[in-house]
Amino acid sequence: MLTVRNLRKEFDTVVAVDGVSLTVERGELFGLLGPNGAGKTTTIRTALNIIRPDSGEILFDGQPFTTGMWNIIGYLPEERGLYRKSRVITTLLYFAALKGKKGEEVRLSAYEWLEKLGLADRAEARIDELSKGNQQKIQLITALLHDPQLLILDEPFSGFDPVNQIVLKDILMDLRRKGVAIIFSTHQMEQVEKMCDNICLINKGKPVLQGPLKQIKQQYGRNSVHVEYEGDGTFLKALPGVRKADVYQNYAELELAEPGRSGELLKTIVGRLDVRKFELLEPSLHSIFISVVGPPPEASLAPDQSGPAKISRPTRAISAKVKKAIASLALTIIVALLVVLTRGEEDGWAIPAILLGAILLSGFRLLKVIKAEGEGS
Repeated sequence: MLTVRNLRKEFDTVVAVDGVSLTVERGELFGLLGPNGAGKTTTIRTALNIIRPDSGEILFDGQPFTTGMWNIIGYLPEERGLYRKSRVITTLLYFAALKGKKGEEVRLSAYEWLEKLGLADRAEARIDELSKGNQQKIQLITALLHDPQLLILDEPFSGFDPVNQIVLKDILMDLRRKGVAIIFSTHQMEQVEKMCDNICLINKGKPVLQGPLKQIKQQYGRNSVHVEYEGDGTFLKALPGVRKADVYQNYAELELAEPGRSGELLKTIVGRLDVRKFELLEPSLHSIFISVVGPPPEASLAPDQSGPAKISRPTRAISAKVKKAIASLALTIIVALLVVLTRGEEDGWAIPAILLGAILLSGFRLLKVIKAEGEGS
């Protein structure tokens, strides 16, 4: 269905995507993973030709991408893109029409989706009258209403409570059975682990781990021990033979330095904890993610580091669009000052008022450009 080869996208001095390749077949649920700022959203937008790639190849069923292919793709972006003052049913029919779907059939389908997602009584409500979760449902319907062959979801579970997460999971499983190719990017590892066939883990714009999820878990061995217990398990992190430990209130996931030493570990902890469950399993996707990407910077500080930790903020190059917007604002301010300083007393305040409006407009454009640059990173 979708084939991406050696995708690369660079913004000024920042390489957002570097050498990403992936293949998604019909009836497959593909997980695109990575930490914040890894390049997942840029990869999605570049694959959809929303952002032009600097190099690489994007094929749909072996054919180069064309604008007509947008009509067979459903896309749920992470940020919301609904018209807040518009009615729900009007919004759905408008987005369907953009994909070439019109008439009574699509109207009936819209009401069916509203019924399925518990929003049948909100068809005439305005978008801004809905909760964040219900707005997410409407945006989801806009991605599904035209019956796409490829569905791309960026953080689809965001804003959904546990009940609606189950509803969304059932929808995705049903679409998968119907042969729809699905890509979704999410931070919720348990959803990926339960649903995805294949994954691609991106870090700093580069693919660092990809392939069938089952094979990846086997590759990382069966040296992960899951323990459920009562008591204080903080000592588990310091046990000999334990390479890494994620310890919670009554649960821990331990990575052994040597497979086959789980019996010794059990003998050690039985006397100190009330063990309810002790199980040797393949490592979770969460632990693999941390193993490949590494812990957050604040978690890797040396224990003997003196003084308060200093947080270093990454510097980003100012893009050409931002520079242009800044220059436009500066020029507007200079012109306004010259006019105010040289005007006569009889000229009144009409011209300065107009110039003040121009300054505010330029400032608003600058903020808009900065926001757009931040969302595209």
